[in-house]
Amino acid sequence: MASPTASGLSSLGSSTSRTPVFVVTGTSGAGKGTLEKALLSQIPDLELAVSATTRGRREGEEDGREYWFISDEDFDEKVAGGEFLEYVEFPWGQRSGTLRSEIDRIQSHGRIALLDLEPQGALDVKQSVPGAVTIFVEAPSFAENERRLRERATESEGEIEERLELAREQLSQAGEFDYLVVNDDVDRALTQLEEIVRSKLSASMSRP
Repeated sequence: MASPTASGLSSLGSSTSRTPVFVVTGTSGAGKGTLEKALLSQIPDLELAVSATTRGRREGEEDGREYWFISDEDFDEKVAGGEFLEYVEFPWGQRSGTLRSEIDRIQSHGRIALLDLEPQGALDVKQSVPGAVTIFVEAPSFAENERRLRERATESEGEIEERLELAREQLSQAGEFDYLVVNDDVDRALTQLEEIVRSKLSASMSRP
């Protein structure tokens, strides 16, 4: 199965800022969402960019909180208009991407953008946004990754199998990112993630 395709990349107008953009990625089931939520509470200046997606809204989700839920037609229009920093198309049909306006909005308020992306989108941002810091989160083993993915029960059996197959490919990309965090223990992994972010922020502030 092919990896998600990524395209529609554009330069980010505010990327020349000394404040880095942080990109967290990893396989489905690695637990990156849990770590991000905890990281946001530890570093209040961080703000998670809300991605746009064509998938249907799940029970309890809100537009503009988990995602911007848009139609395929709207997604096509935004791609044609160059409004996405990056986007990916998954083998099971949905598309998701980061709107440039989200990053501009966050930075215009003096906050620090945190992106939750698929690995290919994260690599594309690494190449197109100067100073982007990319962090790959993985489970301690593939078996644990599968257990977590099945336990959350948010996908059909067929989609779970597709996600697991994709995860095998994505794990081979882990070495291409700036940092690797193994989520074997949430507290330990959070400490490592927080140290990475604080270190990069301190370094950015000390530059003339």
